[in-house]
Amino acid sequence: YDMRTLYVTNDLGNSLTPINPMTGRPAGPNISVDDPYNMYFTPDGRYAIVVAETRQDLDFRDPHTFALEHRIHVDCAGVDHIDFAATGAYLIATCEFSGRLVRVDLHTLTVVEYLNLSGSAPQDIKLDPAWRIFYVADMHAGGVWEIDAHTYRVLHFLPTGAGAHGLYPSRDARDLYVANRSAGTISVVSFATRAIVAMWHIPGGSPDM
Repeated sequence: YDMRTLYVTNDLGNSLTPINPMTGRPAGPNISVDDPYNMYFTPDGRYAIVVAETRQDLDFRDPHTFALEHRIHVDCAGVDHIDFAATGAYLIATCEFSGRLVRVDLHTLTVVEYLNLSGSAPQDIKLDPAWRIFYVADMHAGGVWEIDAHTYRVLHFLPTGAGAHGLYPSRDARDLYVANRSAGTISVVSFATRAIVAMWHIPGGSPDM
């Protein structure tokens, strides 16, 4: 959260490897945590959230010692990626194997609600720069769901390409890059128009995250 350390999540090794991003070398011994498939920090830096996919838990840990402080079990198989409301009041996590999203209140550390996306395999999730829409990549449907950040309801589905998986905003916050893993393409989506403005083909590639 303070941009000083990169943590590599070793999900099969049940550990985190701290890396000094200035030197590219380990910044200390591995840190023991359970099932770290992904990891995020809350916007206020209070917690590190270890996403324990196999156990279906969100583990809220001290961001310095990584001691477990709170554990939320979710009814959401394949809990995977996370993004946060602009206010920091809640997070939304995607659940790949159950085709749903889960919203967690960060003040009470409780599950608020689930949102089912029928027949989906939701992957990465990103809030748009205007704080209005969460974009959710769907590997099965080959595109991104647009979820209203205030009502937590589906607005639209935008087809981008087979195996839509990773989402990243451009450095100028104008576009969203969608990695279509099975199609071997990157879709460039305008945040302003919510439409595809370019398609990049990766020869022989399988873009992921």
